[in-house]
Amino acid sequence: MSDAQTSFKAALCQMESGANPDANLAAAGSAIDVAAAGGAQLVCLPELWLCMDANVHTKLAAAEQPGEGPAQRLLASKAGEHRIHIVGGSIPLHSDESGKVFNSCLVYGPDGKLLNRYDKIHLFSFAGADRDYDEALVCTAGSQPAAVDTDLGRIGLSICYDLRFPELYRALNQPDLITAPAAFTEPTGAAHWESLLRARAIENQCFVLAAAQCGTHGGGLRTWGHSMAISPWGDILTSADREPGVFFATIDHSLSAACRKKLPALQGRRL
Repeated sequence: MSDAQTSFKAALCQMESGANPDANLAAAGSAIDVAAAGGAQLVCLPELWLCMDANVHTKLAAAEQPGEGPAQRLLASKAGEHRIHIVGGSIPLHSDESGKVFNSCLVYGPDGKLLNRYDKIHLFSFAGADRDYDEALVCTAGSQPAAVDTDLGRIGLSICYDLRFPELYRALNQPDLITAPAAFTEPTGAAHWESLLRARAIENQCFVLAAAQCGTHGGGLRTWGHSMAISPWGDILTSADREPGVFFATIDHSLSAACRKKLPALQGRRL
């Protein structure tokens, strides 16, 4: 943290991705351009921005091989073009298990190189009134927590449903900020989204950046939106509505340092 930049601007790209990967690639590229033009040094995309559809076969068809594919090329080229860090939300990457994919977050640095990859550990399962969800039907769960040390601070990586498992964040070695790209459904988003984000920020005394999917997707799937940036004290720094857009927040690491000094909860851990 001593070598990290004290203050910088981050951007949350909220998207309403559909079933057409080409259209989603164009939308993501435009959002990154807007974020960079607005002065963001860290740009965050939402979960599964490459393809959002209720049909699992459509999602599987959009999967890429690790290290190649249009989504990975876009993230790498935009990071290098604008000299920024990009937390690439998540995209489906083929796994070693036949027919399944990893839900993977890829982080790129200002030189356009891949800095780290995180495969979503906790797979979403929900029995709703009008629709059931079971991510494990198409996804392979990841097994390792992941973070990346940058000149913007230590960034802890997570994806959506991970927010319900606080022990994951304890394994990230006290990150300066946490990213949580998401595609929260309407019922779970309305009930728990803000509470979970604020809780993870408060208990880890760090910033939380959560870029989200919003609106209606293929097959009538609806997501909550409300992308948020949360301070280490649990304050909401920026909050989106339910429309696509780019939303900015200032990350000031002196706030984290002051919070941890005033209330040394992390030092007081016993378990």
